[in-house]
Amino acid sequence: MADTKSAKLVLNDQSYDLPILTPTIGPEVLDIRKLYGQADVFTYDPGFTSTASCDSTITFIDGDKGELWYRGYPIEQLAAKSHYLEVCYLLLYGELPDADQLKDFESRVTHHTMVHEQMNNFFRGFRRDAHPMATMVGVVGAMSAFYHDSTDIADPWQREVAAIRLIAKLPTIAAMAYKYSIGQPFVYPQNELDYASNFLHMCFSVPAAKYTVDPALARAMDRIFTLHADHEQNASTSTVRLAGSSGANPFACIAAGIACLWGPAHGGANQAALEMLKEIGTVDRIPEYIARAKDKNDPFKLMGFGHRVYKNFDPRAKVMKESADEVLDLLGIHNNPTLQVAKELEKIALEDEYFIEKKLYPNVDFYSGIILSAMGFPTSMFTPIFALSRTVGWIAQWKEMIGDPQNKIGRPRQLYVGSNKRDYVDVAKR
Repeated sequence: MADTKSAKLVLNDQSYDLPILTPTIGPEVLDIRKLYGQADVFTYDPGFTSTASCDSTITFIDGDKGELWYRGYPIEQLAAKSHYLEVCYLLLYGELPDADQLKDFESRVTHHTMVHEQMNNFFRGFRRDAHPMATMVGVVGAMSAFYHDSTDIADPWQREVAAIRLIAKLPTIAAMAYKYSIGQPFVYPQNELDYASNFLHMCFSVPAAKYTVDPALARAMDRIFTLHADHEQNASTSTVRLAGSSGANPFACIAAGIACLWGPAHGGANQAALEMLKEIGTVDRIPEYIARAKDKNDPFKLMGFGHRVYKNFDPRAKVMKESADEVLDLLGIHNNPTLQVAKELEKIALEDEYFIEKKLYPNVDFYSGIILSAMGFPTSMFTPIFALSRTVGWIAQWKEMIGDPQNKIGRPRQLYVGSNKRDYVDVAKR
């Protein structure tokens, strides 16, 4: 980043020069780090939508063009030619691995997929009807009680071990949360299976019968993992960075990210999208809901359409649509009312002038919800699957932050609009 240019701020007849930082690509950034010290003023930016909280080399998004890159590689290329664990390596280390590096990385992840046996007891402490995300927040946070040898953030090797453990064990923990919620026994990971196949096996196999993972479903699952692996400084990633800035251990930071992801405006969006499709119910009711979506006085919103960042088509949605079509054809699901509603709603959204004008294209949450539902996952598992996918992005961002010499504890300021100073009045005189 170069800071040869500057902007001038005039405040109360006093002039201040603000350096302009130039990124590799994207809009230039005003550096206001010294503004408070020099001018005794803060900036006001609710939601931090116009504020860069860090510099990063991991992910780039151009919302206007509908582009998403991991370490410079377009998401479409990675989804088509790569696979999730290779993408994990790319996000963690900055470059695509050669054959030996990939084999070593995959081996390390594969041999860390089991969780400490005593962690099984944690699940029994939750109510049987607990949401799997509630379970995951608790169990992932508790990992720091079991893996003491990878909590020292000042030790690069311990950070590395923690990263591998989290990537390896999150699918196991998510599958255990699912099995617990439906009253079935936990299924141990299988080292001979690939990452996505192993997760599906842990979710859908039972001890009483042999279960073979369909390679096409495993590929669709792998794509879901890949497309959700990172997404720049979103709410949950910012939460992980903020927690990490205090020096918290990596397991606590990832648990904080999972808790943030749980929100319906963030990771719960694909669950909300499918629940909306179920609410619509049948194709003949779609016009009614379309009319409601267009009515400014109706609070109803079509979930799974449009995106806060992407002002064009969500690049992940293009890939996910292909997977959705493949999965539905593979499973022969054509008469399911919810999926019929989804396909018709998709068709309308891509042709209706209202949707086109407002760029309300189907997003990744719309299609991922369809795929996961077709595979047999309940909506309560959608966000846990998002969480295990995003874990590598959180870890990569956390590791980058820990290694940044400019890193300091997060401390946003505020615009105080409360009462002025006042004196305490004794209760008898109020």
